[in-house]
Amino acid sequence: MKYALVTGGSRGIGKAVSIKLAEMGYKVVINYASNEEQANNTLATIRENGGDGELLKFDVSNTEECAEVLAKWQEEHPNEYIEVLVNNAGIRRDNLMVFVEPEDWFGVLNTNLSSFYNVTRPLLTKMLRKKNGRIINMASLSGLNGLPGQTNYSAAKGGLIAATKALAQEVAKKKVTVNAVAPGFIKTDMVDGLDVDGLTAQIPAGRFGEAREVAELVGFLASENAAYINGEVISINGALYT
Repeated sequence: MKYALVTGGSRGIGKAVSIKLAEMGYKVVINYASNEEQANNTLATIRENGGDGELLKFDVSNTEECAEVLAKWQEEHPNEYIEVLVNNAGIRRDNLMVFVEPEDWFGVLNTNLSSFYNVTRPLLTKMLRKKNGRIINMASLSGLNGLPGQTNYSAAKGGLIAATKALAQEVAKKKVTVNAVAPGFIKTDMVDGLDVDGLTAQIPAGRFGEAREVAELVGFLASENAAYINGEVISINGALYT
């Protein structure tokens, strides 16, 4: 059985990615922090489509909790390992920098950037020993271009992009790839509160993207066909930023 872990896999892009990886034959470990109902809905959809998965509750921003939960998962699956990791979990707490409170700065950095370390490190050793692994990080247009009102989010995603490039060089000889996907504006609850009409007018493609379109890209990067793509950041934004 091949396993894939998707953090923040219960909704939005994470849900679409979980469904896609299940279609590719992976047993998907769906991580969630609090909304068990949505996580169960994602799992039910996967099973309705003929796939399978399991739920794994932990807070990606908590280093100790990640280590404990992932170590326990490995103990319970001694003959398996997580071959594909999608670091997708993220939050937004937008504001102009002058108004950003410490909890909003560190909350965003811990959930969007420190989580990369918290989740990846416990799983990396097995990938290296097996000489096979895919790590796919969900970055953002904000991490490439920077957006006003998102200094915290841009810092986190920019750091994630740099970490992607560095780790790829460390593990490439062991046939582990590390890539990032940088979505623009995608129709999920992460864009709640944004000026949809105003932003759509700026996008050359004339629309927001769909979560399933991002999932298709993630699926390709997880496949054998992407074995020579490593250390890359692939944008998916309707030509808003190139």
